[in-house]
Amino acid sequence: GSLVAAVLAHSGRLDKEHLGARVGRLSRRGEVCTMINKKYGEFLPSLQSAEELVLQVEGLSSTIDLLRAGIENEVQRDLNVAVDEFTELKQQLERDTLILSVLKKLQEFDIAVKEHKTALLEKKYIAAAQQLEKARSSLRSLETRKGFELKILRALGTELTVQTQNMLCHLGEEWQKLIVWQLPPSKESSLEAVVHSELHLHTVPSKEEEVSSPPVVSVLQAFAILGELHSRLKAFGQFLLKYILKPLVSYPSLQPLTEEQPDVFILRFKSKESTWEQSSPMEVFDKIKLIFEALHKYLLNVPLEQPGEDRKVTLAELLGDLIWEELSNCLVQNCLVNSIPTNSSKLEQYTEVIKSTEEFEKALKNMQVLKGDSTDLLKYARNVNSHFASKKCQDVIAAARNLMTSEIHNTVKITPDSCVALPQLPHPGSGDHLKMQKPSNLLHNGTVNWENESKLSQNTFSLPTCRISSSVEQLMELVYQTLMEATVSTDQCCVQLFYSIRRIFQLFYEVVPTYHKESLQKFPQLAAIHHNNCMFLAHHLLTLGHQFCYHTTHLLSNGAASFVDLVPAFRRLGMECFKAQMRVQKGEILERLSSARNFSNMDDEENFHAANKAIRQVLHQLKRLGQVWQDVLPVNVYCKAMGTLLNTALAEIVTRIVALEDISAEDADRLYSLCRIMVEEGPQVFTPLPEEEKNKKYQEEVPVYVQKWMTFKELMIILQANLQEIVDQWADGKGPLAAEFSAAEVKSLIRALFQNTERRAAALAKIK
Repeated sequence: GSLVAAVLAHSGRLDKEHLGARVGRLSRRGEVCTMINKKYGEFLPSLQSAEELVLQVEGLSSTIDLLRAGIENEVQRDLNVAVDEFTELKQQLERDTLILSVLKKLQEFDIAVKEHKTALLEKKYIAAAQQLEKARSSLRSLETRKGFELKILRALGTELTVQTQNMLCHLGEEWQKLIVWQLPPSKESSLEAVVHSELHLHTVPSKEEEVSSPPVVSVLQAFAILGELHSRLKAFGQFLLKYILKPLVSYPSLQPLTEEQPDVFILRFKSKESTWEQSSPMEVFDKIKLIFEALHKYLLNVPLEQPGEDRKVTLAELLGDLIWEELSNCLVQNCLVNSIPTNSSKLEQYTEVIKSTEEFEKALKNMQVLKGDSTDLLKYARNVNSHFASKKCQDVIAAARNLMTSEIHNTVKITPDSCVALPQLPHPGSGDHLKMQKPSNLLHNGTVNWENESKLSQNTFSLPTCRISSSVEQLMELVYQTLMEATVSTDQCCVQLFYSIRRIFQLFYEVVPTYHKESLQKFPQLAAIHHNNCMFLAHHLLTLGHQFCYHTTHLLSNGAASFVDLVPAFRRLGMECFKAQMRVQKGEILERLSSARNFSNMDDEENFHAANKAIRQVLHQLKRLGQVWQDVLPVNVYCKAMGTLLNTALAEIVTRIVALEDISAEDADRLYSLCRIMVEEGPQVFTPLPEEEKNKKYQEEVPVYVQKWMTFKELMIILQANLQEIVDQWADGKGPLAAEFSAAEVKSLIRALFQNTERRAAALAKIK
C-alpha cells in the first residue's frame, strides 16, 4: 500500500480518470509477482541439484582426460608395436607357406622324374610319359609364381628337356622297330622305286601281348601324352602317300602284295604288264581299300586318349584327318578325271563308278579313316554330268586351238556341189533321241539333207568354188560333232557345249589373225585363203544355230541358239585381211610406176627403157598374183581383185600422161606402144581357173572389172589421133572421149600434143 501511495504521490500529474485503471493493473502485477515467488521457491532446489551435477560432470571430464592421455601415451604405443609384430608374423607365415608349397612342388617334380626314370627303364612308356607331364606341370606351376624366382628352375627346365628328349629318343627307336620302311636309294617315287619299296609292321601281337597292352599302344599313347603323335603320324602319312597310295593311283600295273608272318606284317608291290594307260576307279579303290584294311588290322585300330578330349580316338581317325584331303585330291585328279566319259553315250555306264565310290567311302568310314561328313570324292563322282561337260568343252577348245595354230597353206577345194553329211535329226517335238553317227564328209556349203523334208535348191546357201584351209574344214567338222553331242546331252551339258562352240569362234577371231599375222602380211596366197576361211565360217554361222535349235534344251530352243551375230565380224575379219594385202600390192604397183620418170621425154632411150621396165614389172607382179590366187579365190572375188589392181596401174599411167605439158610425136608413138603393151597383156593376168580355155571368158570381160579400161583406150586413141579425130571423139561433150575425160584434161592433152596454131585454137574452142 505504501508503494502504491508513493507511486500515486509521485505521479500526481496523472489524471484522476486513469488512476483506477492503473490501480487495477498494479493489482494484477502483484499477483504475478506472487506466482513468481512461488515458482522461484520451487525452482531453487532443482537449481542446487543441477549445480551439484555440474560439479560431478566436471570431475568425470577431468578423469576422462587423464585416461585419454594415458591411452595415447602408453596404450597406442603398445598397440602399434603389436600391429607391427602381427604384420611381420603374417608375412613370415606367407613366406613359409610359399616356401612349403615350392618345396612340395620341387618334391613332386623330383618324385615324378625319379618315377619317370624307373618306368622308362621298365619300358612302361605310358607311365613314364605321365610322370614327365606331372613334372612339367609342377615346373610350370613354379614358373608362374610371381615375385618368387629360383635359379634352380632353369636347371630343372634343362633336366626336364633332357628327360623329354631322352624319352622321345626311346620312343622313336621303338617306333622305328614297329614301323620299318625299306626304300630304294633313289628318293623318287617312280615305278621302279615303288616296286622295290616295302613296309614292315612289327605290330602283330604275340600271345603274351594279347593279354597285356601291345607295345604299339604304349608307344603311341606315350607320343600322344607328350604331344608328339601329330608330327609322327604326319611323317608316316607322307611316306604312306608317296610310296604306297599315290603310286597305286598313278601306275595301273602296280599291284599290292601282303604277307603275314608270326611277328611281322609285310606290304610289298609287284608290277604286271597292263595295256591301260590309266587305272579304272574300281581297281584303284580296291587296291587302296586293301591297304587300309591291312593297316587298320595291324596298326590303325589303336584307341588313344587325346589330351583335352573326353573320348578316346583311334589312330585311323587321326591319320585320316592328316592325309584324306591330299589323297582325295589325288584320286580326283589322277583317277576320276580320267574316267569321265568323252562321249555322252557312255554316261550311263558311269553309274558303276559312282557305286564303287560310295562303297569305297563306306568302307573307309567303317574303318574310321573317313568321317561321316567327308564326301568330297563322292560329290565329284556324282557330279559327272557337270564334269563331263567341262571336260568335253576343254577337249573341244584345245582341239580347236591346235587346228587354229596349224598351217594355213594346206587347203581343200570346195564347190557348190559340196553338201553336208549329217545324221538324220529327229522331227522337232518327236521326243526321239538322236542316234550318234560320225559325220563322214564334212559340210562345205551348209545345205542340210533332211530326208523327211523336201530338198532345197542346189544353189541355196551355197558357196562359190574356192579353196579353204583343211584345218578350217576340220574345225567345222569338230563344231558339228560337238553340237550333235549337245543334242543328246543333259540340259546343263547342252548349254555348256553350245557356249563352248561360241568360244571356239571367238577364239578363232582372236587367235588366227594374231598367230599368223606375219604370214598373212607377207604372202598374198595366205591372205586369200584366210579370206576364204572367214567367209566359209561366216557362211555356216548363218544356219548353224537353226539346224540344231529344235533339238537342244528348251533353254536354247527359243532362239538363243544362234550364231548369226558373229557373221558380220567374220566377214569383216576376212575382208580386212584381204584389203590389207590389196593395199600392199597397190603400193608395190605405184612404187614400180614411180620409176617410169613420169613417162616424160620418151624420145630419150633411158627414159623409155625405164618406163618400159616399170610397165613390165607391173605386169609381172599382176601375173604372179594371178597365179597364186588362181583356183584359190572365188572367181568373182578373183576378177574384182585383179581388176582393182590393174585399174590402179592404168589410172596411175593415165594420170601421169595427162599431166605432161609437152608430148612430141615420137613421145606419143612410144607412149602408145607402152599403152598397147598394157592393153594386150593386161587381160592375160585374169586367169582365175587352171583351165586356159575357161579363162578367155573372163579376159574378154576386163572392162567390167577395170573401171579405167575404156579411159585408157581413149587415151591411146588421143595419142595417135589428129585434131579433127579428137574433136569428133568429143562430139560436143556427147562422144566416148567425153565419157572418160573432162574438158580440161582433153585440152591439156591437145596443148601437149599439138603446136599452138589456129587449128589447135579452133579445136580447143570446140572442147567445152
